[in-house]
Amino acid sequence: MQITSQRFKETARIKLADPNLQAALNKLQTNFVKGRAERVAELDNFEAIRNAAAEIRDRALANLDVYLAEFERNATAQGTVVHWAETVDDVNRIVCELAAKYGVRKATKSKSMVTEECALNDALEAAGVEVVETDLGEYILQLAKEPPSHIVAPVVHKTRHEVSDLFEAKHGRPRTTVIAELTREAREILRPHFLSADMGITGANFVIAETGSTLIVTNEGNGRMVTSLPRVHVAITGIEKVVPTLEDVTTLVRLLPRHGTAQTITNYVSVTTGPRRAGDTEGAEHFHVILVDAGRSKLLGGEMQAMLRCIRCGACMNHCPVYQSVGGHAYGWVYPGPMGSVLTPTYIGAEKALDLPHASTFCNQCGVVCPVKIPLPDLLRKLREKQFEQGLRPWKERAGLAVWGWAARRPTLYAMLAKTGAAVLGWLGGRDKQIHNLPGARGWTEQRDFPAPEGKTFRALYAEQQQRKLK
Repeated sequence: MQITSQRFKETARIKLADPNLQAALNKLQTNFVKGRAERVAELDNFEAIRNAAAEIRDRALANLDVYLAEFERNATAQGTVVHWAETVDDVNRIVCELAAKYGVRKATKSKSMVTEECALNDALEAAGVEVVETDLGEYILQLAKEPPSHIVAPVVHKTRHEVSDLFEAKHGRPRTTVIAELTREAREILRPHFLSADMGITGANFVIAETGSTLIVTNEGNGRMVTSLPRVHVAITGIEKVVPTLEDVTTLVRLLPRHGTAQTITNYVSVTTGPRRAGDTEGAEHFHVILVDAGRSKLLGGEMQAMLRCIRCGACMNHCPVYQSVGGHAYGWVYPGPMGSVLTPTYIGAEKALDLPHASTFCNQCGVVCPVKIPLPDLLRKLREKQFEQGLRPWKERAGLAVWGWAARRPTLYAMLAKTGAAVLGWLGGRDKQIHNLPGARGWTEQRDFPAPEGKTFRALYAEQQQRKLK
């Protein structure tokens, strides 16, 4: 997909003014935020499970080479063919070669964010393969020729009426706004594709070293159709998704649906171990797994390694006040929200995503709700520091911080400037004590009022309080 992360501010302004998007984003609060809290409250030992999940992910990352080799060995023993892809171009090449080898004319896909990284659909279509997205949200976006705006609910930015208009235009059927009728219509269109596809393509929520298996969680049943009906099944996933044992997976699966879709468990949990064997009634004749690096290994052993714990639940974006306001497309690449603000500059380069580490209030809602305890605000802060050290921030910003740093090292001067600044800000607040237009900080006051201080510094107010206590 096209990378537009460098236009975050410009796009965010447009999204803030989009009434349809704002109406659609309201669903996050009821469907995801409230629902997650209810499902987590059902667990008496939530923090213990969360700590265990973080430990599982850290253990896998600390011994990633060992577990990946174990997975390859056990998967191969079950008849799976394992491929290694260093780059997204390698992924596309491998899949296109497999399509040519098996004479694939049509591929059905279950939702996969890794294939979004690779722009796999474009590569297959260029090779003459018809590609059909079968997740309802991804199918809608394929019709609309749009990228996902959320990693779990990819079409959360569209209202029901927008989907109705799209189906009427693309399917040529009478328009309906009844959700049950819309889903039935999509099912009727997709069913022939399931039955005629030569290749099924999925991601993998986890790959299990102990058994050489892949695991996906889905709600619509399309994942089962994609993995069991076509002759060839290709699972594509990042190298960081490896988990040591089946028992470890059960811990993670207790958290993933609760944080991702506000469910105790998803409708389908599919574990695939090798291709169809003699006597099996379903399953692909050929099973291939592609393990993708594409920038992941460079996070190992560094300040950003904790980001590789991510199990792609989407809870961080659901609770982020920035994402809740601008939606996913403003972030300009595959991964939006706080997780995307870390992954995008790390994977594609800081210079292509300068504003994303700054698209945060540091309220730490993302860190609080992360099921594997990724310290997202800390990672965003480190990215900001790196940008400054590399001279990637605008010169006015760097000059301003340099002046502030110079003054902060001179306490007497700093105290005088702070006193003057507090007085000026207090005056700007007027009678209602709200600054409606703050010079030099239009980004703050363009969409909100800035609370004015009392006109005195913290030190002055604290000294007055202490004097009152003495009296």
